[in-house]
Amino acid sequence: MEAITQNALSFGRILFLSMDPALIRLQLDGQDLDLDRAGPLRDDVSTDEITPMAALAHYDEQLGRYPYTGLRAGAQIPIGPDAVLAGKFGVTVGGKRYGKGSSREHSPAAEKLAGIRLVVAESFERLYRQNADNIGLITSTDFGLIARIQRGEAIPLAELLAGREALAAGILGSGGLLRFGRLHMAGLQPSGAVAAEPPAGALNQGSGRDDASAGADRRPDEPAHDLPAQDLSAQDLPSRGLSAQDLPSQDPSARGLPEGRPRTLFEKIIARHLLQTEYTRDAQNPGDGVFVRADWRFIHEYYTGMCAHMLHAAFGAPVSMHDKDSIIAFEDHTSYVESSPMHLARGLVPNILRLRQAHRDFVARYGLRSHRTLSESEAARDDGTNVAGISHAMISEHYALPGQVVVGTDSHTPHSGALGCAAFGVGTTDMANAFVTGAVRMPLPESILVDLQGSLPAGITAKDIALELLARPEIRSGAGIGKVFEFGGEAVAALPTDERATLTNMTAELGGLTGIVAPDAETLRFLRERRGIDFRLEPWMRSDPGARYAAVLRVDCSRLSPMVARPGDPGNGVALGSLPERAAIDIAYGGSCTAGKREDFDQYYAVLAWGVEHGLRVPDSVTLYLQYGTTAVRDYCVGRGYDRVFAAVGARMLEPSCGACANCGPGSSERTGQVTVSAINRNFPGRSGPGQVWLASPPTVAASALAGRLVSFAELQRQQGR
Repeated sequence: MEAITQNALSFGRILFLSMDPALIRLQLDGQDLDLDRAGPLRDDVSTDEITPMAALAHYDEQLGRYPYTGLRAGAQIPIGPDAVLAGKFGVTVGGKRYGKGSSREHSPAAEKLAGIRLVVAESFERLYRQNADNIGLITSTDFGLIARIQRGEAIPLAELLAGREALAAGILGSGGLLRFGRLHMAGLQPSGAVAAEPPAGALNQGSGRDDASAGADRRPDEPAHDLPAQDLSAQDLPSRGLSAQDLPSQDPSARGLPEGRPRTLFEKIIARHLLQTEYTRDAQNPGDGVFVRADWRFIHEYYTGMCAHMLHAAFGAPVSMHDKDSIIAFEDHTSYVESSPMHLARGLVPNILRLRQAHRDFVARYGLRSHRTLSESEAARDDGTNVAGISHAMISEHYALPGQVVVGTDSHTPHSGALGCAAFGVGTTDMANAFVTGAVRMPLPESILVDLQGSLPAGITAKDIALELLARPEIRSGAGIGKVFEFGGEAVAALPTDERATLTNMTAELGGLTGIVAPDAETLRFLRERRGIDFRLEPWMRSDPGARYAAVLRVDCSRLSPMVARPGDPGNGVALGSLPERAAIDIAYGGSCTAGKREDFDQYYAVLAWGVEHGLRVPDSVTLYLQYGTTAVRDYCVGRGYDRVFAAVGARMLEPSCGACANCGPGSSERTGQVTVSAINRNFPGRSGPGQVWLASPPTVAASALAGRLVSFAELQRQQGR
C-alpha cells in the first residue's frame, strides 16, 4: 500500500507483467524482480484480461480480488483470484498500449481495490487512462520511477502528475472526478458559440414510430433541446437572449477553440458543446482536457449498479439528475445469461441477476427512459411492441442526429459517428458525474483523415477495410490512440450508413476516441427511411478545406481482398487468400453491434441463399449462430423472408443482445481447442470464450460456416465449380 508524507508517495512491491509466466509466479510467491530481470513485458494488455467478464459481476470491494485474472503470459493465465491482494503489490508495470479494449472501469477499479496505486506502461489507451484518472489511480510512462520506488524513495505527487494536462492533474489531485466535480463544477456555463441552439436541423420528427420511452416526454428521435432548428437573423437575437456572437456563420464554432484556422467537423461539433470551468478555460491544444454538454447520455446494465453505488456513496440518495430526459438506460447484455456457457460454468448467474436488478432499480427510482432486450421465451410472448437492442445500435436507429454529442458507457459508442455526430465512450465515473452535472470529460483530440480511394470490389465490406487498417504497423504501434478517425473518399461516399457504422464502431479497436463521417445525401436517406425524419443539413456540417490532420491514411479500396484477423488481437490482420492452410472451425458467429445491422444480414442472406440454391447447409461439425443487433433488424429480416433461408441452412437464430461478443450468451466457445470465425469487433484472449477466435466479415463468416473451414465467399463459389 502507499504511504503519503507531505505530498510524496511511497509504494509497495512492484508487479511486472512479464511475457514469461514463470517470472510472474515468482513475484506472486514473494520474490521481487527488477526491470531487467522481468524480461519482455506484455504489450496490448486488454481490459478483458485485467477484469474478465466474470469479474464484472461485482461492482464493489469484491472487485479487488480479480485484477489480471485473465492475463495471458505465453499460453498460460498465471494470476488467480486474490493473488494481487496477497502479494501486497502497489505498482504494476506493463508494455505498450496498456488497457486496450472496452470502457469497463472495473479494470482500474479492480487494480486500485487490490492495492495498486500506480500503473507504469510505455503507453496507455485513452479510455483506460481516463477511467484511472477518474478514480484516483495514477498512471505514468516514466520507467525511471521503477528503480527509485524499489529503493524506497518517496515520489512527490507533483512529479507523478508532471506532464499531465491541467484537467487530469486537477482530477487526480482532488482524489478523483466526483470529488473534483463537487469542488469545481457548480454553475457550469457554455463556452461554445451556439451552445443554446440545436446542433442539427430536424424538420419533421414523424409520429407513431418505435417509441419505447415508457412515459418520457420526448420521443426517441426528438432532439434534447428547446429551440426549434431554424435560421436566425440579427433582429431575432435579443428575444432569445443571444448576441451577434451567437449567430452561426461559415464557421459557427468561432469561440472555445483556436480561432482563425479551418476546422474539422469534429472540432466544430465540440466547440458548439463546450462548457467552461476554471481548469479548462484555456484549453485549446491537443490533449487538453475539457468538458462538453452531451445531447444523449446512455448506460447499460453492466455499469449501472456501479454508477448507482458511486453516486449514492458520494452524494447520498436520491441524487438530482441533470436533464434526465436525455439519459437512456439499456439492458442489452444479460438476456441470454441463463444460457451463457461461461456464466453457467462458473456459477455466476445469481450474481448477474443481482447486477441486472440493480440496473432496473436505478431506472425505476429515477424514472429513466429505458429499452430491454428479451429472452427467447419473453420474445415469444411479445406482441411486437418491445423495441430494444444493443445500446449503440439503438442510439443510431432512434436517437442520434448529425451535429450532436453522444456519450455512452461502451467503447463502441462511436458507432453513431456514421451519422455525422461526435460519439465516444466513457467510463462509469464519467457517466456518474455527467448524470449529476450534465458535463462530460474528454481530451481535445487530433484527427486522422482516412482517405478511402477507389471502389470496393464485389464482396468486400467495411469490415475488410477495418481489418486492413488495424493491421497497419502505425496503427499497431499506437498512432491512433485518442485520435478522431474521419472517414472520407470515394469508397465512403458509396457506402450505406450501416457499413459506415462498421468503420466508426471499430475506431475503438484502432485506439481512437471516435470515428466520424460527414453527413450527406446517404445520411438523409437513412434518417428518412429508417426513422421518418426529414433532416436539413447545415453548411457547417463538414470539415473545412485546409483543416489540420495529424496524419492521412490512404487506402486503395479497389485492391482490397477478404481479410481475417488471427486469434489474440484484432490487429493480427492478414489477407485470407495469403493463408496457405485454412483452420477448420467449430463455431461461426454473425452478430454484435458491428455485424448485426440490416446490411450485415443482407450479406449473410446473400451467401446462405446461394448455399441453399446449390444444395449446401452448415455441416454437423459446425454451429452457426446469427444474432440480430436490434428488434428492427429482426423484423426486417423476417419481413423479407430471410429467416426461412437461415433455417434451411441450419443456423441457430438468436434474439437481439450483445451475446457472444461479450461472452454473454450462445456462440461463445466452451473449450480451449474450439475455433470460431466471428464477425464481432475484437478477439482478445478470453473475449468470446476460451477458444481461438478469427475475425472476419459477414460474407466470410457465412461462407466459412458452409465450408466448415476459413474461406471467402468467392473461394467457396470457385470450389463448388460455380
